[in-house]
Amino acid sequence: MSLLLDTLIAVAALPLVLACGYLFVLTVLSWRPRLPLGPEVPPSFDIVVPAHNEAAGIASTVKSLLALEWPQDKRRVVVVADNCSDDTARLAREAGAVVLERASATHKGKGYALQYAFDRLEGDAVVVVDADTRVTPNLLIAFAARLAKGAQACQAFYGVDNSQASWRTTLMAIAFAMFHRVRGRGRENLRLSCGLKGNGMCFTKALLQKVPHDAFSVVEDLEFGIRLGKAGERVWYVDEAQVYGEMVSSEQASRSQRVRWEGGRQAMVRAHVGPLLKAAWQQKSGVLFDLAVDLLIPPLSYLGLGAAALTVAGALLAIVTGTGAATSSAAALCVTALSLYALRGWALSGTGARGLAMLAATPLYVVWKVGLMRKQASAPKSWVRTQREAEGAKEPEGG
Repeated sequence: MSLLLDTLIAVAALPLVLACGYLFVLTVLSWRPRLPLGPEVPPSFDIVVPAHNEAAGIASTVKSLLALEWPQDKRRVVVVADNCSDDTARLAREAGAVVLERASATHKGKGYALQYAFDRLEGDAVVVVDADTRVTPNLLIAFAARLAKGAQACQAFYGVDNSQASWRTTLMAIAFAMFHRVRGRGRENLRLSCGLKGNGMCFTKALLQKVPHDAFSVVEDLEFGIRLGKAGERVWYVDEAQVYGEMVSSEQASRSQRVRWEGGRQAMVRAHVGPLLKAAWQQKSGVLFDLAVDLLIPPLSYLGLGAAALTVAGALLAIVTGTGAATSSAAALCVTALSLYALRGWALSGTGARGLAMLAATPLYVVWKVGLMRKQASAPKSWVRTQREAEGAKEPEGG
């Protein structure tokens, strides 16, 4: 009877083992992809910045984008002042950007702002950068090199700009390195789609004509990346160019942000996993299958809880019944895979000794994340502007 119980627990844990195994494979494959050569003829870029009440920092963002290493006549910065009630439009225009002002009482959100800009493109390709973002000077150079190799959609590494602000932002920097860099490198080395992250994205004008950007959910980037996969286009991962966004460090704002992200992702799981798996089988497409698998992978905190529960179950079986080999083996596989994945993410995060020390606070972060589960159903569908660090502790109202 005890042997049967051990077997049943191990079988029940198979989804957890497979999820951890998926992350382990990507960890092993996370060497830096080979860098392609640049194009002979430089393409022209529209750099689109969707902005909702970003007067505090929009001028510095525009000036940094105008300083990118690229011919001036081959790029322009376009700010979409979307439903703004401050001086975002005026300040962006004074800083040198082309400004598109948009107002709608019903169609609110980043997806609508992007569609508005994409309908007015002039360049060969468009790059999307958030209004609170710092970019490396080689951003357009790196994108152009991929476009010359045939890419239609690209995603730069998206990291945390204020990783030293609090223990939360330090852990987020490590989490971003795991989710964006470890997975991105592994998927790129397998010639899969790395997915879209919302910031540091690049699309050719031809692609947007083929697959119009009509993604308007809270996670419009994830939604559009799935649509591209269904259209036969993969998103190329760009590792040597980076965009860094400011993450909130306060508990209140962090909770609001995570509720939106997690709630939106769960909606995508319900809507797209089945169709993706069906299409992957019909088309024999590794890209579509991987997109479905990536959606099914739970957040790392949940995987960690599962591995811990499995470890406890194996120990209890060994103590009470003298069995538990199958359960303990499954637990060991999960713990090993997750540990290597986390350590690889830390190594690529640039957080150094502080980041390694903050990993000790992971149990607190897991408890905080689990507390969000009951609030995900209330995730808003309209543009909710994330609080910036310099604006104090009050959570701003959504647009």
